[in-house]
Amino acid sequence: MPYALFPTALGTCALAWSERGITHLKLPEGDERATEAAIAACSSTERGAPPAAIAEAVELIQRHVAGEPRSMRHLKLVLDRQPLFHRRSYEELRRMAPGEVLTYGELAARIGSPGAVRAIGQAMRSNPIPIIIPCHRVLAAGRKAGGFSSHGGLDTKAKLLAAEGYALKRRARPMPTLASPALRRRAVEHLRSCDPKLAKLIESVGPLRLKPDPLSSPFESLAESIIFQQLNGRAASTILERYKRLYGEDGAHPSPADLLATPEEALRGAGLSRAKALTLRDLASKAGEGRLPSAAELDAMEDEEIIERLTEVRGIGPWTVQMMLIFRMGRPDVLASTDYGILKGFGLMVGPRAKSDAHALIARAERWRPFRSAACWYLWRALDTPGGRA
Repeated sequence: MPYALFPTALGTCALAWSERGITHLKLPEGDERATEAAIAACSSTERGAPPAAIAEAVELIQRHVAGEPRSMRHLKLVLDRQPLFHRRSYEELRRMAPGEVLTYGELAARIGSPGAVRAIGQAMRSNPIPIIIPCHRVLAAGRKAGGFSSHGGLDTKAKLLAAEGYALKRRARPMPTLASPALRRRAVEHLRSCDPKLAKLIESVGPLRLKPDPLSSPFESLAESIIFQQLNGRAASTILERYKRLYGEDGAHPSPADLLATPEEALRGAGLSRAKALTLRDLASKAGEGRLPSAAELDAMEDEEIIERLTEVRGIGPWTVQMMLIFRMGRPDVLASTDYGILKGFGLMVGPRAKSDAHALIARAERWRPFRSAACWYLWRALDTPGGRA
């Protein structure tokens, strides 16, 4: 299956085709070599001269990206390997005019599957032919930016929308965080006033000592969260130190390239399970490809957007991202409702006669908004009280 590279206002793109039509399009991957490697990985075998129909597609994409939007609905695409749900989503998107946007929920409703927001997100991430299938026009609830899995992330999404005359609204200032002593005081005052049982726990535990460790690198923070998954703190800390020592005695994290070059046997020797080693390698791969948002990009994103974007990494679920949101980013309103320690602390707080499962926790936590992160911290600390130790 042949492919061709071609210049655009975004950088070098790549297009692959068969005798039936276009099969893949790759947006710029940082440099021409990386873009060519990405398109070659999509079952493409050789670089070739585009036939007339493909040459027309190349010209339309170049003009579109340069700010001269053109209809591309007539271009023939090969989508046989995509699930039916994905194909229905793509067909609906191709009916949209340049500059028109809709949310994940609105797209799900349009194809007759209201509520299938997460499935729409998966379809957008799997889109093999961006621009022609304009997944950049799909926004998060409230017309917020949402995610974008191509290299460059939200910056690339904003440029594609700008070429169509739509200005993507980005948060101008970072979200407030619990790094602020004033916000921590407000959190405690609110929790005391809204929940008598939580007020008693606060009285027993004392001041809120949740002071986030600043997020310097999403890659490093997520690597630590992966290592800590399903382990107690002491065991995880030991493995983390062994992992870091693989790359030097200074205790620094490896770069994504260094991690990818590390044999799996070495990672297993540091105490990592095979599953965690594979997760770390997938994280490093996505970081090296520019598919992880930067710390500055994360600061401007809503909590749900961050969870949606980072759970694209193999082995990273909502809990892992929630821990980063609470302990590294200091987001004030995160509820880790599946965390064993929080559920245990919640049971201690409400007492043995009350329901204390995840559903009960979620329902009661509505009164704790917008400071559910602080409530989680106190529920963890409930295990250190005399009743919790018993």
